[in-house]
Amino acid sequence: MDLSPILLGVGCAAGLALIADGLRRRAPGTPGGRRRTGWTRAQRTRLLAAVAAGLAAATLTRWPVAALLGGAAVWALPRILGPDRDQVRALARIEAVAAWAELLRDTLSSAAGLEQAITATAAVTPAPIRAQVTALAQAVRGGARLPDALHALAADLADPVADLVVRALTQAAGHHGGQLTDSLTSLAATARDLAAIRMRIATKRAATRTAARVITGTSIAMVAGLILLNRGFLAPYHSVTGQLVLLLVGGVFAGGFWWLARASRLPQPPRVLGSPGRAS
Repeated sequence: MDLSPILLGVGCAAGLALIADGLRRRAPGTPGGRRRTGWTRAQRTRLLAAVAAGLAAATLTRWPVAALLGGAAVWALPRILGPDRDQVRALARIEAVAAWAELLRDTLSSAAGLEQAITATAAVTPAPIRAQVTALAQAVRGGARLPDALHALAADLADPVADLVVRALTQAAGHHGGQLTDSLTSLAATARDLAAIRMRIATKRAATRTAARVITGTSIAMVAGLILLNRGFLAPYHSVTGQLVLLLVGGVFAGGFWWLARASRLPQPPRVLGSPGRAS
Protein backbone atom coordinates (compact mmCIF):
# COMPACT_ATOMS: atom_id res chain seq x y z
CA MET A 1 0.00 0.00 0.00
CA ASP A 2 1.41 3.35 -1.07
CA LEU A 3 1.23 5.69 1.92
CA SER A 4 2.70 8.75 0.19
CA PRO A 5 -0.67 10.32 -0.77
CA ILE A 6 -1.92 9.85 2.80
CA LEU A 7 1.21 11.34 4.35
CA LEU A 8 1.12 14.20 1.85
CA GLY A 9 -2.48 15.00 2.69
CA VAL A 10 -1.90 14.85 6.44
CA GLY A 11 1.17 17.07 6.10
CA CYS A 12 -0.83 19.61 4.09
CA ALA A 13 -3.59 19.61 6.74
CA ALA A 14 -1.10 20.15 9.55
CA GLY A 15 0.65 22.91 7.60
CA LEU A 16 -2.64 24.68 6.94
CA ALA A 17 -3.48 24.53 10.65
CA LEU A 18 -0.11 26.03 11.55
CA ILE A 19 -0.54 28.82 8.99
CA ALA A 20 -4.02 29.62 10.34
CA ASP A 21 -2.69 29.78 13.89
CA GLY A 22 0.19 32.03 12.84
CA LEU A 23 -2.15 34.46 11.08
CA ARG A 24 -4.29 34.80 14.22
CA ARG A 25 -1.35 35.74 16.45
CA ARG A 26 -0.66 39.41 17.15
CA ALA A 27 2.60 40.95 16.15
CA PRO A 28 4.95 41.93 19.01
CA GLY A 29 3.93 45.26 20.51
CA THR A 30 0.45 45.22 19.04
CA PRO A 31 -2.10 46.72 21.45
CA GLY A 32 -4.98 44.63 22.60
CA GLY A 33 -4.15 42.39 25.48
CA ARG A 34 -1.54 39.91 26.51
CA ARG A 35 -0.04 38.15 23.53
CA ARG A 36 -0.11 34.40 23.65
CA THR A 37 3.36 32.88 23.57
CA GLY A 38 2.42 29.22 23.01
CA TRP A 39 -0.27 26.78 22.07
CA THR A 40 -3.12 26.29 24.50
CA ARG A 41 -4.31 22.81 25.44
CA ALA A 42 -7.46 23.32 23.35
CA GLN A 43 -5.40 24.27 20.31
CA ARG A 44 -3.13 21.26 20.68
CA THR A 45 -6.14 18.98 21.05
CA ARG A 46 -7.77 20.49 17.97
CA LEU A 47 -4.56 20.09 15.98
CA LEU A 48 -4.30 16.41 16.94
CA ALA A 49 -7.96 15.92 16.02
CA ALA A 50 -7.35 17.63 12.67
CA VAL A 51 -4.39 15.37 11.89
CA ALA A 52 -6.40 12.30 12.92
CA ALA A 53 -9.32 13.41 10.74
CA GLY A 54 -7.01 13.98 7.79
CA LEU A 55 -5.49 10.52 8.26
CA ALA A 56 -8.94 8.93 8.53
CA ALA A 57 -10.18 10.71 5.40
CA ALA A 58 -7.09 9.64 3.47
CA THR A 59 -7.46 6.04 4.66
CA LEU A 60 -11.11 5.89 3.59
CA THR A 61 -10.74 7.62 0.23
CA ARG A 62 -7.02 7.38 -0.70
CA TRP A 63 -7.31 11.04 -1.75
CA PRO A 64 -4.69 13.54 -0.57
CA VAL A 65 -7.16 16.40 -1.06
CA ALA A 66 -9.65 14.61 1.22
CA ALA A 67 -6.97 14.48 3.92
CA LEU A 68 -6.32 18.21 3.48
CA LEU A 69 -10.01 19.17 3.54
CA GLY A 70 -10.85 16.83 6.42
CA GLY A 71 -8.03 18.14 8.59
CA ALA A 72 -8.83 21.76 7.74
CA ALA A 73 -12.52 21.21 8.53
CA VAL A 74 -11.84 19.68 11.94
CA TRP A 75 -9.42 22.50 12.73
CA ALA A 76 -11.58 25.43 11.60
CA LEU A 77 -15.24 24.45 11.89
CA PRO A 78 -15.44 24.28 15.72
CA ARG A 79 -14.23 27.87 15.88
CA ILE A 80 -16.42 29.05 12.99
CA LEU A 81 -19.63 27.27 13.98
CA GLY A 82 -19.22 27.00 17.74
CA PRO A 83 -20.34 29.55 20.33
CA ASP A 84 -19.10 33.08 19.72
CA ARG A 85 -16.82 33.20 22.75
CA ASP A 86 -15.24 36.46 21.61
CA GLN A 87 -18.63 38.14 21.78
CA VAL A 88 -19.29 36.67 25.23
CA ARG A 89 -15.93 37.94 26.46
CA ALA A 90 -16.58 41.38 24.94
CA LEU A 91 -19.93 41.68 26.71
CA ALA A 92 -18.42 40.53 30.01
CA ARG A 93 -15.64 43.11 29.60
CA ILE A 94 -18.13 45.92 28.96
CA GLU A 95 -20.12 44.97 32.06
CA ALA A 96 -16.91 44.81 34.08
CA VAL A 97 -15.81 48.25 32.88
CA ALA A 98 -19.21 49.64 33.90
CA ALA A 99 -18.94 48.04 37.35
CA TRP A 100 -15.38 49.38 37.78
CA ALA A 101 -16.53 52.89 36.85
CA GLU A 102 -19.20 52.66 39.54
CA LEU A 103 -16.65 51.41 42.06
CA LEU A 104 -14.38 54.36 41.26
CA ARG A 105 -17.31 56.76 41.56
CA ASP A 106 -18.30 55.43 44.96
CA THR A 107 -14.71 55.48 46.19
CA LEU A 108 -14.15 59.03 44.98
CA SER A 109 -17.33 60.08 46.76
CA SER A 110 -15.62 59.28 50.05
CA ALA A 111 -13.05 62.03 49.33
CA ALA A 112 -10.23 59.69 48.26
CA GLY A 113 -7.92 60.84 45.47
CA LEU A 114 -7.97 59.25 42.04
CA GLU A 115 -4.78 57.24 42.51
CA GLN A 116 -5.98 55.99 45.90
CA ALA A 117 -9.35 55.09 44.39
CA ILE A 118 -7.69 53.04 41.66
CA THR A 119 -5.55 51.20 44.21
CA ALA A 120 -8.51 50.57 46.50
CA THR A 121 -10.76 49.16 43.76
CA ALA A 122 -8.17 46.87 42.14
CA ALA A 123 -8.86 43.93 44.47
CA VAL A 124 -12.65 44.06 44.00
CA THR A 125 -12.75 44.83 40.29
CA PRO A 126 -14.84 42.29 38.30
CA ALA A 127 -12.85 39.30 37.07
CA PRO A 128 -12.83 40.09 33.30
CA ILE A 129 -10.63 43.18 33.84
CA ARG A 130 -9.20 42.52 37.30
CA ALA A 131 -5.73 41.57 36.04
CA GLN A 132 -5.46 44.76 33.96
CA VAL A 133 -6.69 47.04 36.77
CA THR A 134 -4.36 45.31 39.22
CA ALA A 135 -1.46 46.00 36.85
CA LEU A 136 -2.60 49.64 36.70
CA ALA A 137 -2.64 49.87 40.50
CA GLN A 138 0.82 48.31 40.73
CA ALA A 139 2.16 50.79 38.18
CA VAL A 140 0.68 53.69 40.15
CA ARG A 141 2.17 52.39 43.40
CA GLY A 142 5.50 51.96 41.61
CA GLY A 143 5.64 55.66 40.76
CA ALA A 144 4.48 55.63 37.14
CA ARG A 145 2.75 58.73 35.83
CA LEU A 146 -1.00 58.20 36.04
CA PRO A 147 -1.75 59.27 32.41
CA ASP A 148 0.88 56.85 31.09
CA ALA A 149 -0.44 54.02 33.27
CA LEU A 150 -4.00 54.74 32.16
CA HIS A 151 -3.07 54.66 28.48
CA ALA A 152 -1.31 51.33 29.07
CA LEU A 153 -4.55 50.08 30.60
CA ALA A 154 -6.49 51.22 27.53
CA ALA A 155 -4.03 49.43 25.25
CA ASP A 156 -4.32 46.25 27.31
CA LEU A 157 -8.13 46.25 27.32
CA ALA A 158 -8.48 47.45 23.69
CA ASP A 159 -12.14 48.24 24.23
CA PRO A 160 -14.03 51.39 23.10
CA VAL A 161 -15.98 51.64 26.38
CA ALA A 162 -12.79 51.29 28.41
CA ASP A 163 -11.29 54.07 26.27
CA LEU A 164 -14.09 56.40 27.37
CA VAL A 165 -13.44 55.66 31.03
CA VAL A 166 -9.68 56.04 30.58
CA ARG A 167 -10.12 59.38 28.85
CA ALA A 168 -12.34 60.66 31.66
CA LEU A 169 -9.81 59.50 34.26
CA THR A 170 -6.91 61.03 32.31
CA GLN A 171 -8.64 64.38 32.09
CA ALA A 172 -9.35 64.28 35.82
CA ALA A 173 -5.83 63.19 36.80
CA GLY A 174 -4.36 65.65 39.29
CA HIS A 175 -7.72 67.33 39.94
CA HIS A 176 -10.49 66.82 42.45
CA GLY A 177 -12.92 64.09 41.50
CA GLY A 178 -16.15 66.00 42.02
CA GLN A 179 -17.03 66.32 38.33
CA LEU A 180 -15.47 62.94 37.58
CA THR A 181 -18.10 61.15 39.64
CA ASP A 182 -20.85 62.46 37.35
CA SER A 183 -18.88 61.38 34.29
CA LEU A 184 -18.32 57.91 35.69
CA THR A 185 -22.02 57.55 36.48
CA SER A 186 -22.91 58.50 32.92
CA LEU A 187 -20.25 56.22 31.42
CA ALA A 188 -21.39 53.26 33.51
CA ALA A 189 -24.96 53.74 32.33
CA THR A 190 -23.79 54.07 28.73
CA ALA A 191 -21.72 50.89 29.01
CA ARG A 192 -24.66 48.90 30.34
CA ASP A 193 -26.93 50.23 27.58
CA LEU A 194 -24.32 49.29 24.98
CA ALA A 195 -24.01 45.79 26.42
CA ALA A 196 -27.79 45.36 26.26
CA ILE A 197 -27.89 46.53 22.63
CA ARG A 198 -25.06 44.21 21.62
CA MET A 199 -26.80 41.32 23.34
CA ARG A 200 -29.99 41.94 21.37
CA ILE A 201 -28.06 42.12 18.10
CA ALA A 202 -26.09 38.98 18.94
CA THR A 203 -29.34 37.12 19.64
CA LYS A 204 -30.68 38.01 16.20
CA ARG A 205 -27.43 37.09 14.47
CA ALA A 206 -27.42 33.72 16.18
CA ALA A 207 -29.85 32.59 13.47
CA THR A 208 -27.04 32.94 10.93
CA ARG A 209 -24.79 30.65 12.96
CA THR A 210 -27.62 28.13 13.26
CA ALA A 211 -28.09 28.17 9.48
CA ALA A 212 -24.35 27.60 9.04
CA ARG A 213 -24.48 24.60 11.39
CA VAL A 214 -27.42 23.10 9.45
CA ILE A 215 -25.65 23.58 6.11
CA THR A 216 -22.44 22.07 7.48
CA GLY A 217 -24.19 19.07 9.02
CA THR A 218 -26.12 18.38 5.82
CA SER A 219 -22.97 18.60 3.69
CA ILE A 220 -20.97 16.29 5.98
CA ALA A 221 -23.82 13.76 6.13
CA MET A 222 -24.12 13.75 2.33
CA VAL A 223 -20.39 13.24 1.81
CA ALA A 224 -20.22 10.51 4.45
CA GLY A 225 -23.22 8.76 2.90
CA LEU A 226 -21.63 8.78 -0.55
CA ILE A 227 -18.33 7.43 0.80
CA LEU A 228 -19.98 4.62 2.75
CA LEU A 229 -22.92 3.72 0.48
CA ASN A 230 -22.12 4.73 -3.09
CA ARG A 231 -18.40 4.92 -3.78
CA GLY A 232 -18.98 4.40 -7.48
CA PHE A 233 -20.46 7.90 -7.67
CA LEU A 234 -17.13 9.28 -6.43
CA ALA A 235 -14.95 7.30 -8.85
CA PRO A 236 -14.14 10.34 -11.08
CA TYR A 237 -12.38 11.97 -8.15
CA HIS A 238 -9.65 9.30 -8.18
CA SER A 239 -7.92 11.07 -11.06
CA VAL A 240 -5.63 14.09 -10.78
CA THR A 241 -8.27 16.23 -12.46
CA GLY A 242 -10.86 14.96 -10.02
CA GLN A 243 -8.62 15.88 -7.11
CA LEU A 244 -8.21 19.41 -8.48
CA VAL A 245 -11.98 19.72 -8.87
CA LEU A 246 -12.45 18.45 -5.32
CA LEU A 247 -9.94 21.02 -4.07
CA LEU A 248 -11.86 23.74 -5.92
CA VAL A 249 -15.18 22.60 -4.44
CA GLY A 250 -13.64 22.48 -0.97
CA GLY A 251 -12.32 26.01 -1.44
CA VAL A 252 -15.79 27.24 -2.41
CA PHE A 253 -17.28 25.64 0.70
CA ALA A 254 -14.51 27.09 2.87
CA GLY A 255 -15.19 30.56 1.47
CA GLY A 256 -18.91 30.15 2.15
CA PHE A 257 -18.34 29.04 5.74
CA TRP A 258 -15.95 31.93 6.31
CA TRP A 259 -18.54 34.38 4.98
CA LEU A 260 -21.27 32.90 7.20
CA ALA A 261 -19.01 33.14 10.24
CA ARG A 262 -18.08 36.72 9.40
CA ALA A 263 -21.73 37.68 8.91
CA SER A 264 -22.68 36.23 12.30
CA ARG A 265 -20.10 38.23 14.27
CA LEU A 266 -20.58 41.76 15.51
CA PRO A 267 -18.09 44.33 14.21
CA GLN A 268 -15.98 46.04 16.85
CA PRO A 269 -16.88 49.73 17.30
CA PRO A 270 -14.07 52.24 16.64
CA ARG A 271 -11.87 53.04 19.61
CA VAL A 272 -11.67 56.50 21.14
CA LEU A 273 -7.95 56.23 21.97
CA GLY A 274 -6.08 55.49 18.78
CA SER A 275 -2.79 54.40 20.34
CA PRO A 276 -1.44 53.49 23.74
CA GLY A 277 0.17 56.82 24.35
CA ARG A 278 -2.02 59.30 22.57
CA ALA A 279 -5.66 60.24 22.89
CA SER A 280 -7.55 60.78 19.67
